[in-house]
Amino acid sequence: MREGTVSRTLLEWYDTHARDLPWRIGPADRHASQPDPYRVWLSEVMLQQTTVAAVKDYFHRFTTRWPTVSALANADDADVMAEWAGLGYYARARNLLKCARLIAFEYDSVFPQTASELIKLPGIGPYTAAAIASIAFDETATVMDGNVERVMSRLHDEHAPLPNSKPVLFSYAEQHTPTTRPGDYAQAVMDLGATICTPKSPTCAICPLKSVCRAFSAGTETELPKKTPKKPKPTRHGIAYIAIRSDGAVLLETRPNKGLLGGMLGWPTTEWGDAITPAPPIEADWITLNTTVRHTFTHFHLELQVATSNVELETVPSIGRFMTSDVWSPSDLPTVMRKAFDLVQKNRAG
Repeated sequence: MREGTVSRTLLEWYDTHARDLPWRIGPADRHASQPDPYRVWLSEVMLQQTTVAAVKDYFHRFTTRWPTVSALANADDADVMAEWAGLGYYARARNLLKCARLIAFEYDSVFPQTASELIKLPGIGPYTAAAIASIAFDETATVMDGNVERVMSRLHDEHAPLPNSKPVLFSYAEQHTPTTRPGDYAQAVMDLGATICTPKSPTCAICPLKSVCRAFSAGTETELPKKTPKKPKPTRHGIAYIAIRSDGAVLLETRPNKGLLGGMLGWPTTEWGDAITPAPPIEADWITLNTTVRHTFTHFHLELQVATSNVELETVPSIGRFMTSDVWSPSDLPTVMRKAFDLVQKNRAG
């Protein structure tokens, strides 16, 4: 395929079919208004391994509460972690704060404009650096996420399986990245993957690239991209302890910054492993519910038993603290902890 054909065709398509997203400056408005790097950065961090549909409400709440990188840098950690609750991959939120503070206090709230500088910041990897540099600053940086990998594998009928094929797919993506409007092109190719060149049942009939797509010509588009089979995830087990004081306060702890759910509010639990070793946070009459919380993390499945106890007002815990409903909300909890709370509420209502 001729050099430039793909980018020109995609940009023409994007000018008409660009998705309307809250963090995006559309192609019709780009001549009058430049993208805000803070909003581009925030959206890209939130979108890591998370869908656009899931991110929209979080993005709106964050930018309403903290409209600038300086505002976010000065936020309390607990407030940011609470707003992030439910979005998952909580290391992103911790790195978000680190990065915001570095930009605010060491870069005078001015974002670096190149991918080579952006990648030095906490929580910013090659994809995110390229996305911010191209979208916010129009650097000719090659952006490659899952959508772009899929488009490139089909466009070039590449049958080598992921993840080993990532370098060759990146070379294809680099080949097609234009020097003019690279930011719009990056968003165009991602939009194509998200709306037309989808993982299942791609709508090739309306694809602007079908005339140059080698997989479409060969009839192999639904086979691609090929992937090396993943190893099955192990299952770990544990107990979540939910103690309810006579005044309605519940026992919660802030988890250590390092590790899963780091810095998040949650119930005291045992270690998560192959076997369960009970470790109640206080001496009490614990009742184990006959249902189990199931949750999947990146590398393992988790099955949590839920133990509850009603305790007296003077009870002193060995870890965590009792919190009343005026200082915490179930929405502050990460999803797995909220599932446990919902089980208890359902059991008490029943």
